[in-house]
Amino acid sequence: MSVVAVVLAGGRGSRLYPASTERTPKQFRAVGGERSLLARTVDRATAVADHTYVLTRPAYADRVGEHAPDAEVLVEPEPKDTGPALLYAAHELRDRHDDPVLVNLPSDHHMGDGYAAALSRAAGVARETDGLVTLGVTPTRDATGYGYIDPGESHGDYHAVEGFTEKPGPDAAARYREAGYLWNTGVFAWRPDALLSAARAAGHEPFLDSLATDPAAAFAAVDPVSVDYAVMESTDDAYVLSADFAWDDLGAWDAFERVNEADGTVTLGETLAVDCEGCVLAAGETDHVAAVGVSDLVVATYDGRTVVAPKAEAQRVREVVDALEDAD
Repeated sequence: MSVVAVVLAGGRGSRLYPASTERTPKQFRAVGGERSLLARTVDRATAVADHTYVLTRPAYADRVGEHAPDAEVLVEPEPKDTGPALLYAAHELRDRHDDPVLVNLPSDHHMGDGYAAALSRAAGVARETDGLVTLGVTPTRDATGYGYIDPGESHGDYHAVEGFTEKPGPDAAARYREAGYLWNTGVFAWRPDALLSAARAAGHEPFLDSLATDPAAAFAAVDPVSVDYAVMESTDDAYVLSADFAWDDLGAWDAFERVNEADGTVTLGETLAVDCEGCVLAAGETDHVAAVGVSDLVVATYDGRTVVAPKAEAQRVREVVDALEDAD
């Protein structure tokens, strides 16, 4: 079985502003480590795959080689979220490799020990079932920023998916956690034909037909949509493999407190914390952040741009990006 990894690196990560901007998105930043998020993800991908591709938008294609010199680059015509992107990848890679299984990974996740076994097993389940496989992890808190999966009929170490729920409110998140739902990691495995067939059944035949003749026109005509909404939530062939490794989505600043297992202030880069409690302080390579006598704040400075927010409202940092775009 040929396993081909697809690392998604076309987003701009507005919740991690100012480390992540349209000009320099977070996947090219070494946030919370010595190497970029993209480089670390490609390392994980190559640990389980025979071939690794980085899927990105045209504006970022030339930068991939700095971070992943051994990966091949697959350029989607324009960014339209994960639905069109992953359908494009399946369409392109189906003909480049002999009946592969694609393992699809976002470039901005934290994965602890045990990820390689889980990714390999997900590829195996995709081959066994000819279905669409997602990795799920057991919730550790009542998170409202993640999607949840209701695992249905058991098939040994994996389950048929009973249903998906996107970003519930606090009360619902608590109920889902109690009921044994899993977080949807956004890590998927499937054969290209399995995904493309499911997409046709879900009503995306015009996009796929156009993709075969004119990819640029296909992308220009399609609306942005996640692969969850586009395909996963409507197919009867979705399966979830419960993954036994530490996982987090490094989409917002508060995630770095969790992945560092910090009881106090987390400092990333050239920072100084004096009498601070429960803060996340972050600075870029040429920047410096100092904080005195504050609690539960995010203070981040990159390339001369600074954001300050209550840590509990880290998800709202994207509103800064929206406001800046409106001002332009």
